[in-house]
Amino acid sequence: MRRRRRQSARIDGIVVQAAADTIVTTDGRMDVFVACPRDGSNHPVVLLYMDSFGIREELQSMARRIAAEGYFVVLPNLYYRRVRACSTEYAETPADDRIAHARHIDNRLVLDDTAAMLHYVESERRADAVSVGALGFCMSGAFVLAAAGTYPARIKCAASIYGVNLVTESDDSPHRLIDRVTGEVYFACAEHDDYVPDGVIEQLQAHLAGTAVNYRIDWYPGTRHGFAFADRADAYDRASAERLWDRLFAMFERNLRPGADG
Repeated sequence: MRRRRRQSARIDGIVVQAAADTIVTTDGRMDVFVACPRDGSNHPVVLLYMDSFGIREELQSMARRIAAEGYFVVLPNLYYRRVRACSTEYAETPADDRIAHARHIDNRLVLDDTAAMLHYVESERRADAVSVGALGFCMSGAFVLAAAGTYPARIKCAASIYGVNLVTESDDSPHRLIDRVTGEVYFACAEHDDYVPDGVIEQLQAHLAGTAVNYRIDWYPGTRHGFAFADRADAYDRASAERLWDRLFAMFERNLRPGADG
């Protein structure tokens, strides 16, 4: 696996190393962005699943921010079957066309990619592959829930941030896998979300209440879909976004660091 374009940055006093890499999957070669502290130690893993707009500097910045807290972060290009994230073609694709790539991936394909990522971190000396968390925004909110239910022994915690398609009529609806989850699951919901139909979160909560899953659903008052992304001027809510990061880092600390007080 060839790593290229190494970069280092100092974030809050922590030197973070980031680079592009490639992971072999059942369907080809998936390009990923990897970030971790440059301290020579191994660190718990966070799989950061992209939203429908795909990999961009904003998500890479999030990966570096998580890495600065002491994690090995893998940000995969889930559209690799159609286009490379680092290519000129990808960079010049209009946002509306890039969203169309999302129609060509589903839970099954992303679960195959998740298996490849889990195998990848096992071979990384800087990654503590027994402590894995998953984080997904928008379309990937469903993917992380499906991943937590499919790989319960591997994924210790998962967070769905204004996730869509969490409860559907489809046979592969991620909520049908919730009973298998053994780790902690967190849901962050925008109060005003045009992409999540009315009643879906209530359905999800009713389903969760009938399980033994350790979960938490938080509503973020006054927010809209996309509130965690600073580049979305029409939706970004800094106070809510920072509160979200506090809760995410607390969850990662509880579940991914042995002996953590939580």
